[in-house]
Amino acid sequence: MFADLHLHTSFSDGTYSPEELVGHGHRYRLTAMALTDHDTVEGCERMGVACKAVGIEFIPGTELTAELYSDELHVLGYFLDIHSPKLLAEIVKFQQGRQERIYEMVARLNAHKIPLKAEDVFKLANCRSPGRPHVGRALVKAGFCTSMDEAFERFLKRNRPAYVPKTKISAVQAIDLIHDAGGLAVMAHPGLNRTDELIPQLVDSGLDGIECFHSKHSATDSQRYLNFATKFNLLVTGGSDCHGMSKGKPLIGGVKLPYDYVKKLKARKAAINQQKSSLKS
Repeated sequence: MFADLHLHTSFSDGTYSPEELVGHGHRYRLTAMALTDHDTVEGCERMGVACKAVGIEFIPGTELTAELYSDELHVLGYFLDIHSPKLLAEIVKFQQGRQERIYEMVARLNAHKIPLKAEDVFKLANCRSPGRPHVGRALVKAGFCTSMDEAFERFLKRNRPAYVPKTKISAVQAIDLIHDAGGLAVMAHPGLNRTDELIPQLVDSGLDGIECFHSKHSATDSQRYLNFATKFNLLVTGGSDCHGMSKGKPLIGGVKLPYDYVKKLKARKAAINQQKSSLKS
């Protein structure tokens, strides 16, 4: 029994619909799947229905871009109340920031004599949470680049002409927002962000878990973060970070998290719910 707890759909910068993603999960015989689209929970209802139809356990989630001391990091939220008014209100702000970022990237491309239109990017993205991959795809579709790799290497990577930083909230705010929506807050792919020195402070701020297993984590990375999990009593998660065909090939099936880790997540969630019930009574 295995799970994949880091997945994206076309509701952010993935290329699969929720139904297509679940179809792949079913093919790999996953027991549980979590949807963690960037700055949105819009795809969760459809994904939940699709999972139920094939007998896969579904965990609603999201991935928030955050920072601590100017260091970027990502926070995954699991078991969220996707109808939480506060969560939805904040998500609208994050999405507005993403849309403004598209306009700025396109303006920078135009300044470098690449006549891409923002409208073309938004039409291609067809979602409220557009990102750099959508600009990359638009550049390829319009013939300005031959591949996504070229688009990022020439224009979209950090320190390239059209790079624009993401809108971020503080990591503490991200953790609090996830908790307010009834969720568990997990540090995403720590091996990519290289901010290990921040983990103790994140734990002090309420961090619940850490993503030890990821497509871009080596075996050494995974063991390193398992050690952190043990040291700080953090829950362990893992996932492929599949974006469909957005990153060249679908990654789903490449990381299979043993279901025992999901059981521990559910146990922590149940304990929190029990504690809240006790306080109310």
